[in-house]
Amino acid sequence: MHDLEGDIEDLVATSPVTHKERPSAPGSVQPIVRRGKTIPDGAAAVSTAVTDATLEPSASSTAFLPGSQKVWVKTFGCSHNTSDAEFMAGQLQEYGFNLVNDINADAADLWLINSCTVKGPSQSAVGNLVIKARDKGKAVLVSGCVPQGDRKATELQGVSVLGVTQIDRVVEAVEETLKGNTVQLLAKKALPRLDLPKVRRNPQVEIIPLSTGCLGACTYCKTKHARGELGSYAAEALLKRARAAVSDPLVREIWLSSEDTGAWGRDLGSSLPELLREMLAVLPDDGSTMLRVGMTNPPYILEHLKEIAELLRHPACFEYLHVPVQSGSDAVLLGMNREYTVAEFERVCDELIAHVPQIELATDIIAGFPNEGPEDHAATLSLLRKYRFPHCHISQFYPRPGTPAARMKRVPTDVVKARSREISLEVDSWTDSYTNLVGAVHRCCIVDTAADGVSLVGHNKTYAQVLLPAEAPDGSGNLMGCVVEAKIISASRWSVKGDVLKVLYRPSTAVLEEEGGEINKDNEIEKTATGADLRGEKTVLQHKQEQPSLQSNSAPVANNPLFENTMEIRSEEMSESKVSNAAKASFAATVVSAAASFESSPTKAVAAEVAQQMGLEARESPAEEMLQKLIWFGIVAGLASVLLSGILTLLQ
Repeated sequence: MHDLEGDIEDLVATSPVTHKERPSAPGSVQPIVRRGKTIPDGAAAVSTAVTDATLEPSASSTAFLPGSQKVWVKTFGCSHNTSDAEFMAGQLQEYGFNLVNDINADAADLWLINSCTVKGPSQSAVGNLVIKARDKGKAVLVSGCVPQGDRKATELQGVSVLGVTQIDRVVEAVEETLKGNTVQLLAKKALPRLDLPKVRRNPQVEIIPLSTGCLGACTYCKTKHARGELGSYAAEALLKRARAAVSDPLVREIWLSSEDTGAWGRDLGSSLPELLREMLAVLPDDGSTMLRVGMTNPPYILEHLKEIAELLRHPACFEYLHVPVQSGSDAVLLGMNREYTVAEFERVCDELIAHVPQIELATDIIAGFPNEGPEDHAATLSLLRKYRFPHCHISQFYPRPGTPAARMKRVPTDVVKARSREISLEVDSWTDSYTNLVGAVHRCCIVDTAADGVSLVGHNKTYAQVLLPAEAPDGSGNLMGCVVEAKIISASRWSVKGDVLKVLYRPSTAVLEEEGGEINKDNEIEKTATGADLRGEKTVLQHKQEQPSLQSNSAPVANNPLFENTMEIRSEEMSESKVSNAAKASFAATVVSAAASFESSPTKAVAAEVAQQMGLEARESPAEEMLQKLIWFGIVAGLASVLLSGILTLLQ
């Protein structure tokens, strides 16, 4: 109950990444068809290791038809990890692979496990899943912070791995792994583009990663080994992604995610307030799309507190901030190398509360850090009682291999557990956290389904969790994705319940409780998919409208197995998609092949850009080669005709 879902502190990295090493975008990824080594009859099967240095084309590679394989994507950890998984799923789906949800994981040919290395248990969960996959005969690809931070981890032996900056090569990695090769793509490179295709786990929430890595060097942090030093995305790339999200009628919330949001831009000569100001200018003032600022450490917002407070008061920004303290003892903070004091943390809280009186602050605590004494633990309890944070993520200290804290004097395990339990009981006892909201009327963005599977979850201006009925009181339909006016009728420790008074905004996509159900009559719709999700039959109906080019990168609800309310597309619908993808791939191969025949490099670049913008990769087969020749002759004839016409015109 103390977890801040998807937004826990995830400090990360390896070798420094300078701004010059991070151009606007890497080149387009061209998956290469290859095969493993030939295994003599009677010899033991050995997987071929495919690394950055060994990725070479093979003329005799077996034809590989995308779309005939199924992939299950499982992700652990923070919202940044979730965003990475969404980008990988989007590329796989666009390329033609069939994504399946958790309930259909056993039907998948490959399990893509996006890992987290913050704690030992999270890494152990990855290892257990790898073992389970092997027992079931699945191909396995592990991505995320575990392979990037410790490529020799026992969980990774014999499986394909993909580094945190290599997510734009996921199609290549999946193809090779399905062929029986072992892929190792861990080299650090430019940050992945933000305009990659994406399948959101929650269609109502767009997660935008601001940067990777951090400026700190916390002694307990393993993620630093994976994500490295701070590398910020350019403001314009972030704003472009935000504009696309705002144009999507489904998106109610935009989350700005990072290992340390407050540090954004320091490597670019900019600052978080500058970005937030531009970002909020993109959002509508009516509250139909809200901005949530992600976790930030105290050192990097101390000089901007008044500016940040002003921006949090903006109508389109949640008055919510996650600021981890980790301990109420300066001695412990020094051992953690957290680069701030308790007094500085208190200054952050006090100034934000003074300028944003209703703000909801969240924090993190590590119980039982090495050398923590009884007086240090008491100081932590005292700090928590002073601010009574509505949300507090409590962790027992776990020594992470290779970190300085792992070599420090440990507090006995039973003492660590006792201190963690005492902190939890203290936090649980604050049952009046939301009683001040009862009787008030709040605007709420509805973005999720509650744990009971019946109520929906909305967030008010302070990001408090508001449980609401699934159906509108006026009978206009399901409220998922709507913005409503609700009266708070009761409060518990972690949430409040409300009654919907009015629907202020309804998106142009309706999710019905059963096939053939009633919908909002004002919406012109067409059926896009039918299937079953975790709670039963649903029909997904999509509004007929043109979307901006970048918006097409966000998959519709019906194709989203990362979202718990989503189902696998029926086979007959997928077959049509396969034909379409194959035809597009053939055309892309033709364009690139034809361009290669020109000596002019600009011509080649233009053709490659056309294929890249179509989201396609060049793939060849004998039939496609013949088709390419025919189209090539057509292109030459067309160019000759245009040239001849121009000459005749000049002669006249």
